[in-house]
Amino acid sequence: MANDPAQARTISLIGMPGAGKSTVGVLLAKLAGLAFNDTDLEIQLRAGATLQEIIDSRGHIALRGLEEEVLLSVPLENSIIATGGSVVYSDRIMQRLRRAGPVIYLNVPLAVLEARVAAAPPRGIASDAGHTFADVYRERTPLYERHADITIAAGQRDPQEIALEILARVRGAS
Repeated sequence: MANDPAQARTISLIGMPGAGKSTVGVLLAKLAGLAFNDTDLEIQLRAGATLQEIIDSRGHIALRGLEEEVLLSVPLENSIIATGGSVVYSDRIMQRLRRAGPVIYLNVPLAVLEARVAAAPPRGIASDAGHTFADVYRERTPLYERHADITIAAGQRDPQEIALEILARVRGAS
């Protein structure tokens, strides 16, 4: 099915923390008639801790390991998958997601992301403690671009509009 975007039964969303993967993912799932799977929530359920608590107690590498464990084991079929921002560090995860269906990169400018993340509680960003958010953005952006089948400009747009564009592009309508 991954080779036929018009019949995609799994769509994965990638992008930085604050890009809107969870928000857009829920709307997209409703529009597409698919299940919604937020892998950050699954990680937290399995670990019995928030992402930030995992980083604080075990470090960002442990969080990435849990992310890989979850994304290599959760069912992907008939779902919209909202991934964690660090998913692109694992080639194994990205290969699995790409086999399941199109991978959509929600591209949001750094300034917009910084404002969104600053307004939210600690997000548990899986990166070296010495890295700024801008450092993480610069490091990850080429990875998102490399792994994406479709890139969506998702800066100051309405989440419903973004979800509709994804659905149209996946189905080949635009």
